[in-house]
Amino acid sequence: MAEEDPSQEKTEEPTPRKKEKAREDGTVARSKELNTSAILLAAAIGFLVFGPGLAASLADIMKFSFSFDPQASWDTGLAMSYLSSSTFEALFALLPMFALLLFAALFGPIGLGGWNFATKALAPKGSRINPLSGLKRMFSLNSVVELLKSWGKVLIVGSMSLLALFALKNDFISMVFEPTLPAIKHAAIVLSWTFLLICASTLIIAALDIPFQIYSHTKKLKMTMQEVKEEFKNTEGKPEVKSKIRQLQREMADRRMMSDVPGADVVITNPTHFAVALKYEPGSMPAPILLAKGVDEVALKIREIANEYKIPVLEVPPLARAVYHHTKIGDEIPEGLYIAIAQVLAYVYQVDQWKKGFAPKPERKPDFPVPDDLRADE
Repeated sequence: MAEEDPSQEKTEEPTPRKKEKAREDGTVARSKELNTSAILLAAAIGFLVFGPGLAASLADIMKFSFSFDPQASWDTGLAMSYLSSSTFEALFALLPMFALLLFAALFGPIGLGGWNFATKALAPKGSRINPLSGLKRMFSLNSVVELLKSWGKVLIVGSMSLLALFALKNDFISMVFEPTLPAIKHAAIVLSWTFLLICASTLIIAALDIPFQIYSHTKKLKMTMQEVKEEFKNTEGKPEVKSKIRQLQREMADRRMMSDVPGADVVITNPTHFAVALKYEPGSMPAPILLAKGVDEVALKIREIANEYKIPVLEVPPLARAVYHHTKIGDEIPEGLYIAIAQVLAYVYQVDQWKKGFAPKPERKPDFPVPDDLRADE
């Protein structure tokens, strides 16, 4: 028997990309118990807060609806007027209660999983009507948990109901000896508080259900080692593709760099391995900047462009290496190289004036000193 491949076991935690894709598909951790508890508690609180006003409004509606001249009962127009008026008053009285329930229905689900609008979740799936998938769900861990939750609801809600009855038995007994209207008000208050306690007990089920839903959701999203590798390739890019992209980026950068070489004032070489192109505009630049640099083939291309545009090319190996290793393209040269570069620019200017016949030939090329801390080997 072939040994099972460990890489096919879903042992890896879901990656951020896997979680994001699951949200896009509408798969997020949800707790129906939390939603139910939120709506029930909102209803219980609504009865306590709006109950007295709602009862008074309904009582007024009843008085209005049944207090009319008996002769008017044959007038269908008047009956419809009474019906419309009563309906409007009832809806207006119930509006705060409806608003509270709507608020709970909308914001209850975001207690776990947050807002998530995914149209993919509405798409039909064959697995939902597949009998085999249905049987598998019937005997799954989720089914067992749902069964335990149902038993738990009966036990917890039933126990809380019995406790409330025993705790409030004196109130129920005293109602028998109260006048009708006070007894009705007393009963409404007792029933409202009892309803609130019973609804609050459902939070126990929600508190147990939330960790399980998070665990179940995470377990469903777990990945095999192969899936993690494939996602890394798809997200980060395959090595050969990334290498090709980097090559293209280097080529584009080189082309942009070469387009700046014609604007250089001088090119300093190694003579063949290194080449750097510098530019300095007195008054607008605090120090010379590096326009381009390169080694081997790139250095050769820089020299060719310099010769094409008649840019002075000066062979100073230590200075070329120092500028190459310690300066980025577009940056000013290091302060330690100011003197050497100033001598280079001055020497290039003297040579230019000599070639034009405006000055004598420079006696010798300066030493162009490079500090020890900026020297670099090839």
